[in-house]
Amino acid sequence: MKRAGLILLIFTCAIACYWPALHGAILWDDPAHIPRAELQSWRGLARIWTETRATQQYYPVLFSAFWFEHKLWGDDTFGYHLVNVIWHAGSACLLALLLRRLWNSPAANRAGDGASVGWTVPEGTEWFAALLFTVHPIAVESVAWITEQKNTLSLLFYLAAANVYWKFHDTRRWPTYAVASGLFALALGSKTATVTLPAALLVVIWWKNGRLTKRDVLPLASWFVGALAMGLFTSWVERTFIGAEGIAFDLTFPQRLMLAGRVLWFYIGKLFWPAELNFFYPRWDVARDAMSWIVYVVATGASTIALWFLRRRSRAPLAAWLLFVGALFPILGFFKVFFFVFSYVNDHFVYLASLSFFASVSASLALALGRAPVALRRTAQAGCLVLVVVLALQTHRQSALYRDNETLFRATAAKNPESWMAHVLIGYALGSQPGRRAEAIEEYRTALRLNPDYPEAHVGLATELMKRPEDEAEALRHFEEALRLRPTYVEAHVNLAVALSKDPARLGEAVRHYEAALAIRPDFAETHNDLANALAKLPGRLPEALAHYEEALRLRPGYAEAHNNYALALAKMPGRDAAALEEFKAALRLNPNLAAAHHNLARFLAGRPGREAEMLEHAEAAVRLAPNSAEMRNTLAVIYAQRGQFDKARFEWIEALRLNPDYEIARRNLQRLTP
Repeated sequence: MKRAGLILLIFTCAIACYWPALHGAILWDDPAHIPRAELQSWRGLARIWTETRATQQYYPVLFSAFWFEHKLWGDDTFGYHLVNVIWHAGSACLLALLLRRLWNSPAANRAGDGASVGWTVPEGTEWFAALLFTVHPIAVESVAWITEQKNTLSLLFYLAAANVYWKFHDTRRWPTYAVASGLFALALGSKTATVTLPAALLVVIWWKNGRLTKRDVLPLASWFVGALAMGLFTSWVERTFIGAEGIAFDLTFPQRLMLAGRVLWFYIGKLFWPAELNFFYPRWDVARDAMSWIVYVVATGASTIALWFLRRRSRAPLAAWLLFVGALFPILGFFKVFFFVFSYVNDHFVYLASLSFFASVSASLALALGRAPVALRRTAQAGCLVLVVVLALQTHRQSALYRDNETLFRATAAKNPESWMAHVLIGYALGSQPGRRAEAIEEYRTALRLNPDYPEAHVGLATELMKRPEDEAEALRHFEEALRLRPTYVEAHVNLAVALSKDPARLGEAVRHYEAALAIRPDFAETHNDLANALAKLPGRLPEALAHYEEALRLRPGYAEAHNNYALALAKMPGRDAAALEEFKAALRLNPNLAAAHHNLARFLAGRPGREAEMLEHAEAAVRLAPNSAEMRNTLAVIYAQRGQFDKARFEWIEALRLNPDYEIARRNLQRLTP
């Protein structure tokens, strides 16, 4: 019952700390993680496992989890946020169980070399460590941001694998080993940062036993092979598809070494004093500042040497240090990581490594207080309670920033005005709000002043400029500049093609950009549909358009808009009327509120004997669903006039001209009706 109460405490604290974030909106990278339409089917789930580029990163376990979650609550963000909090609290509980298992291990308190294992830790300390992990604000980015379910889920599997493996280590039961291996595979499939687990287990075994034997190492050999393979593969994906290449990462080895020291002590500082946390920290100038960071490298080396000599008295401090540094090793700067474009440090990078920190701090406090007078011990315990409350309040406040993009990234820019990416994301947030286009444009221009070579800022600015005809020429220049900077930028190709498609004389150029986008990412159903729409308007290219509509529907069978567009194209082909009618009906089965499909079907049925009532029904539905469409009102007016309902026809034409005073077809129709 005591353990159940502590578990309940952990979950209650987690919910309380992250309550402000539970109703948070979609943030920056979330749309790349919540399954897009092409991946929401069972076939999409198979693609998550079999296609490297079906998802942003090849983490099939993570994206399968997102797939199942989407089946449960769709795009409602509350469910995703709640799951993140549950995984975080669950990991805290698994951490407590693992620490108690290690601190109570039958390897006892003194190994054969005479060195003390070092920590006969009082019972209950493990739950204090778990509580610190639960409420510490350094975890907010991992827990409050849907994208970072890769952190919370992978850590859950990481700790489950460690718990089960330690049971195997004590019992040598191979079914237990198989379960532990499966859990480790799930961790790797959720996030590659978990590759450090086999090395961490060896450090723990050395801490407990004072040596490593073949019996200790061999069971982990396959884990090392799997970890190495996954690490190399992820590194290749980061470089090849995500963009972790280029001058921003061309550092010499001495520079990387200096950077690693700076990064390591930055995280130690934030764990001890979690003030001024930020989503994008200032990006250090390594070439300029690296030599001034030698003090961090010296401090790292000196700490390691001192702990090495201390191992004769206790191996625990050295083991804790190795666990912390080892967990951080993949993101210390020796490997290319895409996020380094924005900053070399980030709170979610230290999520896994923080476990050894909290365990060490908790155990050290418990051991020190165990020898202290009763009065001092009680005072210190009260101080620990105050510490937990203060950390929880800061976490609660920090998680409130994750309400939406504008809130989060305005706070980011306030602390780091040079963060061009923060300004890009503010611009994106403002652009989606009516009446804030000018503000969005200013944010994008600010981002480009800070970093004129960032393609996403050019595309964001161009997207806003396209909303006014007089700004279209400048918008096209920014799209083209984005493609000059990154020729493989799919979204820039697509957005430029959409812009060019507005000019009938430039449809051929639009087609070339759509085709370029599909050459890079052939699995985008929307792009196949858009390309088909453009091809359908070009003489002699209707068969190609049909092929792209079919590919869009193969990738996304539930794509109602593509069914509608495919039906329009089929209706232009001799002898394909029956197929066109079926496609219109399919579009409306999938989306009964698709006004365009109702409108197009009404026009398709025109002149077909016995279908007049059906034609009127669809025309009226189209206007009901899209009352501000002048074209749809004109179509409905024509049908009313054909039926002799002239008052209704006159009303619809007058409304069409009110909506679009330059609509000459409606004007002529109304004039013919007026005596």
